[in-house]
Amino acid sequence: MTTLYRFLSEEDTSAFCHKVSAALANGWSLYGSPTQTFDAASGVMRCGQAVIKEVAADYTPDMKLGDQ
Repeated sequence: MTTLYRFLSEEDTSAFCHKVSAALANGWSLYGSPTQTFDAASGVMRCGQAVIKEVAADYTPDMKLGDQ
């Protein structure tokens, strides 16, 4: 088994909640606390959340983590 890690980020809108909800629906688990910061370049708040997932495949750098 291999543990995969992803960090999801998005503007602080419902799009972020949908991104995290989709990952959870696809078997990913929350990892740590969510984060929020002001993106001065864009003038918006951004949210982030790490997620992890156990998979039966060996990790390779060319894996598309969102497809797992």
